[in-house]
Amino acid sequence: MFVTKIGIDLGTANTVVFVPGRGFIINEPTIVALAKPENKVLAVGREAKEMVGRTPGDIASYRPLKDGVIADYFITKAMLQYFIGKAVGRFHIVKPEVVISVPAGITQTERRAVMNAAKEAGAKEVFIVREPILAALGAGIPINAHTGNMIINIGGGTAEVAVVSLGGIVSWESMRIAGNKFDATIMDYIKKKYSLSIGEQMAERVKISIGSALPTKEKLEFQLRGLDLISGLPKDLIINSNEIAESLSPLLNDIASGVQNVFNDTPPELVADIMDKGIILSGGGALLRNIDEFFERILGVPTYQAEEPLFCVARGTGLILSHLDVYKRTLLSR
Repeated sequence: MFVTKIGIDLGTANTVVFVPGRGFIINEPTIVALAKPENKVLAVGREAKEMVGRTPGDIASYRPLKDGVIADYFITKAMLQYFIGKAVGRFHIVKPEVVISVPAGITQTERRAVMNAAKEAGAKEVFIVREPILAALGAGIPINAHTGNMIINIGGGTAEVAVVSLGGIVSWESMRIAGNKFDATIMDYIKKKYSLSIGEQMAERVKISIGSALPTKEKLEFQLRGLDLISGLPKDLIINSNEIAESLSPLLNDIASGVQNVFNDTPPELVADIMDKGIILSGGGALLRNIDEFFERILGVPTYQAEEPLFCVARGTGLILSHLDVYKRTLLSR
């Protein structure tokens, strides 16, 4: 079967690729490993992530996207080439039409960089759609209805809050506070409290295994291993979920402040709709334990986690691909 349409959730931490009729065919880290000094691509995705923190001096691992936008054009193009090639197969004749997600706050220059990189990577036509719209579609929100819906999409590089009504974004805010910042904060917390240095991958494992947005009576525990900064020797440490909640609290409060700003910019009729329907959480950050309860407590508005929040944006690209002719006239910018 020829693949002529591809949806790409181009995330700072993970890239998910959707193909109509086949579903989610790729879910890999947004990382590229290069051999220096010739800048030859050695590995992309999962294989490249396994090299993070373990490479010799002549190999470097890069995250080509920072805060949801292209930080390195050459590496992004190489990565898109890999993902598009993997989706269409080795012996493809027809270049595919590609729908790519971008942050709501992207500039025209950043938008052009994404489109050009995708075309050079093998796309026939490239359509750019803002992430909150895709996340809302993927979460099952009727975006064309005349009522208001709020979505909080917490990815790897950005957390975006948007109120969607009549097929468009009414008010929104984009914050550079998301999964990667959570990991860095956990690393910093452990370093300051226990004088123990841990790597990115260990911090991510801690977040996934015991991360929580709120302290709980029943604490989860995780044994981690790092470098004791006092003795200079390896050391084991047991940390609990309430400590992680304490470390992440300032970041989550910042996101909640962003949500309040969006409410302030939203017409009262739509605010009333959101109070009735509640707020929907999507993105990998929505998987953090008790995060829905955290926002509900802070904002006083019912908050729900979307079904399979990690795949909402990619599922949204699939819905657009299924009705490309309809959405070309409204949502898509070429």
